[in-house]
Parts: sequence; C-alpha cells; structure tokens
Amino acid sequence: MAGNSFGQLFRLTTFGESHGVAIGGVLDGCPAGVDLDIEKIQSELNRRKPGQSAIVTQRKEPDVVEIYSGVFEGKTTGTPIGFAIHNTNQKSKDYSHIKDSYRPSHADYVYDKKYGFRDYRGGGRSSARETASRVVAGAIAKQFLDNIKINAFVCQVGDMKLEKDYRDLDFSKIESNPVRCPDPEMAQNMEDYIKAIKKEGDTIGGVITCVVQNVPIGLGEPVFDKLHANLGKAMLSINAVKGFEYGSGFEGVKMKGSQHNDAYNPDGTTITNRSGGIQGGVSNGMDIYFNVAFKPVATVLQGYETINKEGEKVTAQGKGRHDPCVVPRAVPIVEAMTALVLADHVLLARSNKI
Repeated sequence: MAGNSFGQLFRLTTFGESHGVAIGGVLDGCPAGVDLDIEKIQSELNRRKPGQSAIVTQRKEPDVVEIYSGVFEGKTTGTPIGFAIHNTNQKSKDYSHIKDSYRPSHADYVYDKKYGFRDYRGGGRSSARETASRVVAGAIAKQFLDNIKINAFVCQVGDMKLEKDYRDLDFSKIESNPVRCPDPEMAQNMEDYIKAIKKEGDTIGGVITCVVQNVPIGLGEPVFDKLHANLGKAMLSINAVKGFEYGSGFEGVKMKGSQHNDAYNPDGTTITNRSGGIQGGVSNGMDIYFNVAFKPVATVLQGYETINKEGEKVTAQGKGRHDPCVVPRAVPIVEAMTALVLADHVLLARSNKI
C-alpha cells in the first residue's frame, strides 16, 4: 500500500490499524534544537481522542503518545522522531457482521477490489483512528512554527451555520464546549441537534473553519506546490472530508473582478482579504482562512441494504461505537494538517535561499 507519507522536507509517515496493537508514525525533517513540550503534544491528542463527551464515540482510549527517538533533553535532535500510540480498547467483535459484506459509503468494497484482502475490524487502515498520528506530528509542527497561530473551529452542523465573521469571534471560547464552536449560543444549539441525531441512530455532517495568523510572506511555490493547493490536499486527505474552499471560496463567483480584487495599503497589506492570505500560490502576510466540509459519518445505527462478496443483496445494521457527528473531534486534525503543510513550506522557503 502506497501513499502513507505526507510532505517533502517536513515529512510524516504513519503506520498501524484501528484494531491493531498500535498506531504511530515517523516524522523526518524536523530541525534540531526545537524546544519540545511533550505535555502540549498530549494535550492536542486529548482534544482528538474518543470518549471525551456525550456527542462523540464512546470508545475509551487514553491515547498516550510514546516518543522513541529524535528528542533528547527536551529538544529535537534533527533525527527522525519515532512515536506510537497503543490501542487499548478495541472491540473487534463489533465488526464480525461485516466480514463478508460491504458497508455503504465506506472503503470496504474498494479495498477488497484493489488489494484482494481487507482488515474489516473498524476499517483497518481506512479508519479515522489513523489521524491520531497526524495530530502528534502536527503538535510538533506547531512548536516548530512557534509564532504562527492556527485556530480551527466548528462553524456549521447540518444546516445550522454560524454566520459571524471570524474576526468577531473569541477563539479562547473554542474549547469551552464539546462542539468546539466559539459562539456559546450556537454551540448549544448544535450540541442539542447532534444529540437528537444520535438518538435517531443517525449521523450528520458539518463544516470546520481554520484561521492561520502571523504567516510570513513568501510561503508556497508558484506552480504545482501552491500553498493553497497543498492545504487542499492535506484537508482532503482527512477521513470524511468532501470539500475545501479558501478565501472568498465559492461565494467569490457572485462578485465582479472590480469588487473581488484586494486593494493594497501603502505597507503592502490589503484592505480586504478575499484572497484568503494567498496570492499566486504564495502567502502574502494576511490571515489565511479556509473551510473544510465533512460528510455525515457513514456508519448509522439503523438497518440498511448492501451486498456481500458474492454480489448478493443482504440486510445489515450498523454496530459499534461511532461519532454521530465527526466535526468536533476533527478540529485538532484540521489544525495538525495545516501545521504540517506550513512547516514543510517554511523549510522549502529556507532551502530556496541557500
């Protein structure tokens, strides 16, 4: 299986399956001498881990990271950083009913056809549990980036949408509620809605907004490695993501060019920021902001029709512990993938100056 690595110079390779012994990764390219706070890494993992509230999967995993290499006396050594997170609460029997059949909108069918074999326990490599390794690497990238600030939050669940401009929001309130929406009233409405959906044995999708501040001018390469292109690839690599837009996004098509253009201030900043902090594939020093759309979780705890390995129609029912809405736990994943892209581009920018 190819495609287990991400990044060029700041490069992460992950390993492991949802119901295996452990998941983990190797992060290569992190420069030596970066002060590394292990507690901050663990804190990021705690934001993603299951069982943290009534509106997420109740799988109970401590998700404690163990770092095996690349760190000495609290600093990175410049060598590969190897780490692992042991799985301790697998319930593989919850998936025995799909051993010979395929769940709708999952990777089951295509994995079987592509590889001729699949790990049906929780989806194996296709499970969103793999993203815990990304969060570890992203937490390291955040500490390398230092002054660059990355804040993601839930702006929409189903058709319930936060219409406020991100500049009018208090990011310190993101972690004050289980939905991770910085608007308390909307957060409560979203939480109630997710609970109602869960009670129906169903799921719902949503949108995460990410804002990156203090980005230096010059990150991104102008052709195939445009900064927004790599951010798009990073976001679309996350389980359940169906869409990515940055800056004015799809709303920009409603405007004329004379309205959409970002006019300059004398200091090089722009009066508006419909470009989303990126022009010509290169960061311009303004805030980078983008939206990431997540589909409803495919496993619903209701009866459904599907096919088995023989192509026969069969009926089945979802079992196990699953999120009724994935977006609250996906917030730290979006931040982590953003940090990995930016760290990679910081190193690429440095290499261009040598």
